[in-house]
Amino acid sequence: MDFNVKKLASDAGIFFTRAIQFTGEKFGQVEKTELDAHFENLLSRADSTKNWTEKIFRQTEVLLQPNPSSRIEEFLYEKLDRTVPSRPNNEELLGHYMQDAAKDFGPGTPYGSTLIKVGDCERRLGSVQREFLQTSAIGFLTPLRNFLEGDWRTISKERRLLENRRLDLDSCKARLKKAKLAESKAAAVPDFQETRPRNYVLSASASALWSEEVDKAEHELRLAQTEFDRQAEVTRLLLEGISSTHVNHLRCLHEFVEAQTAYYKQCHLHMQDLQKELDRFPNAFAGNPGHSMASGGSSPLDPASAVETDTLKIEEVQAPATGTRKAKVLYDYDAADTSELSLLADELITVYTVPGMDSDWLVGERGNQKGKVPVTYLELLS
Repeated sequence: MDFNVKKLASDAGIFFTRAIQFTGEKFGQVEKTELDAHFENLLSRADSTKNWTEKIFRQTEVLLQPNPSSRIEEFLYEKLDRTVPSRPNNEELLGHYMQDAAKDFGPGTPYGSTLIKVGDCERRLGSVQREFLQTSAIGFLTPLRNFLEGDWRTISKERRLLENRRLDLDSCKARLKKAKLAESKAAAVPDFQETRPRNYVLSASASALWSEEVDKAEHELRLAQTEFDRQAEVTRLLLEGISSTHVNHLRCLHEFVEAQTAYYKQCHLHMQDLQKELDRFPNAFAGNPGHSMASGGSSPLDPASAVETDTLKIEEVQAPATGTRKAKVLYDYDAADTSELSLLADELITVYTVPGMDSDWLVGERGNQKGKVPVTYLELLS
């Protein structure tokens, strides 16, 4: 391999000079060129932007993909420039298991048919989540990553160059100061009464050499100052671009919030639809003999149980002399109409059945209030 020895030696000398200057600054032994207050504020703002952007980016990744193994896998595929294999997410997997279970239990049974409906809803939720993750990754994560891996790397590179230019500038200042000090000392040494001319000639020669060294140091200082000013201007322009970065990230943040809003709205609508579908089948719990016995109602095959409860006028129903029981409410229940009684969890009410009422419903009383209540929301007490 062909090495440029002169360039290698020059680079080594520059590195050594910078190291000496940097060490001297750390120990307070040499002077350091300070940047103006506005420039320092730009540097501080840029560092703060980088640090918080990195934290927000990492935590958003955790939010969108809680599984660390999956995150590592996606990272590796991205670095290898390969497509991540498509796999079902947790909701889709749960829905698949529910529908397979329904086939095993029998899709015609109450439990099987409910599993099918809930499983289908879970798979739709999984599809909505997949769309949300894709939208968030493109609209929010990608711009943050582009800043960290693109703009910030450029800023960091130019800042390092600026720091090197500053070290070179301060080294030139120190060299000039040292040369001027040596020149003045050499100029003060010659003694015109010196009886030994040789010493006088040597002193005059040293003074001339130091004068030449001062001229050289001043020239190098001018060049270093020019390089420093040019690099400072480049770095300043990049740092001032942080304001544009904030504007861009603000827009991406709005898009992320909109994506979250749409995601949760769709999830809510899917769950509402599922709940309405399940509410259309009040006999789904009829397969549990405990409910039928506890309600005191007749068998589902009893013709009296086929009578619609809506035909009953609840306000005209009177509590029987015997057969009333106390019941503890298990869950809150909002009445669907005026014929029903709203319930609060853990309260105690009086319940009884009347002829012609569906076995899944009882008449409940709380003080002067009366209405139908679902058996599944109650724990009948002896």
